Amino acid sequence: MTLVATQTSNRTLVKGSRSTRSTIALKITMAVSGLVFIGYLLAHMYGNLKVFAGHDAFNEYAHHLREFGEPMLPHEGLLWIMRVVLIVALVAHVWAALVLTGRAHKARSSKYTVKKNLASSLSSRTMRWGGLTILIFVIWHLLHFTVGKVNPAGGETNDPYNLLVDSFDLWWMAVIYLLAMLALGMHLHHGTWSAMQTLGFTNTARSRANAKLAGWVVAIVIAGGFALVPLSVLTGIVTK
Repeated sequence: MTLVATQTSNRTLVKGSRSTRSTIALKITMAVSGLVFIGYLLAHMYGNLKVFAGHDAFNEYAHHLREFGEPMLPHEGLLWIMRVVLIVALVAHVWAALVLTGRAHKARSSKYTVKKNLASSLSSRTMRWGGLTILIFVIWHLLHFTVGKVNPAGGETNDPYNLLVDSFDLWWMAVIYLLAMLALGMHLHHGTWSAMQTLGFTNTARSRANAKLAGWVVAIVIAGGFALVPLSVLTGIVTK
């Protein structure tokens, strides 16, 4: 009887150990893919801020991206490499998030949920809904500026600068964009902290404080940098 109990206990420990390793691997996947997105967002934000240099500078930048690396790379080669990397990172990020969410729901009791919500921040509680909001916005954003190139003001679509200004001249388009940036900022705030925690950068009180500060800096710089563009169009700083 004791032998059977010991074997059962050993199997449970092995199963628990495998589950723990799997959970750590999923969290590392989310952290690394999240860092890929942060790198891309910084580069994309830099490109967007070219709008302050004027019509020709912004359009030249957009055109140069398609020719970057030629002749070693085909036309738009760099863009396609970036797209593939981002798609892989997106699939990995969403898959890991869904698996971890499912495991959390199975392990969490209703009493524990109440205590956790009282102690957690708004950005952590809205992490999953914020992620879904960002995903929907990204699809809409691609249809607007890249794939479909829809000008809601009825103007031209082949001129990137004018398409951007025409779009954000409409208050409701600017509001949609700004709300998405709010969701992005909250997601980045908690996501940066979680990534640093997963990668082992929060082992001391000082490092935890630095991780929280990094979360705020990343969120404000990226979300704020993107938000500057529609706000500047709305206020007349950027015009056609």
